[in-house]
Amino acid sequence: MKKNRLERINSLLKEVIFEVIQKEVRNPHVNTFVTVTRVDTSADLHHAKVYVSMIATDSDKEKVLAALQTAAGFIAVNSAKKVQLRYFPALTFKLDTALEEHLRIQELISKIEQERASRPPDTHAENE
Repeated sequence: MKKNRLERINSLLKEVIFEVIQKEVRNPHVNTFVTVTRVDTSADLHHAKVYVSMIATDSDKEKVLAALQTAAGFIAVNSAKKVQLRYFPALTFKLDTALEEHLRIQELISKIEQERASRPPDTHAENE
């Protein structure tokens, strides 16, 4: 039961925080390409890790992450206005690298398949 409640809270926070970032944050480093991918809230609801993904260079990602962390209090206050919780968690922003890792794995698999296809058939293994 508690796990379901926490999952619902995480899902709700994800939507609300994304909306606040898109509509109310006026930092020039925070552009519209920032997406909240998931939120992990602690069991006591006092802390939340907000994972974000964005289309940018590595240096720009660091700038955006720093800008989000600087605006964390503003984002929390404006999000709390939209959500009825006894405690609104303190937000910590993290870069979600799952998409980049997935693409890198896909690229490696593709290279392996290309290498395998370019090799001549192994006639030694067939004779055994």
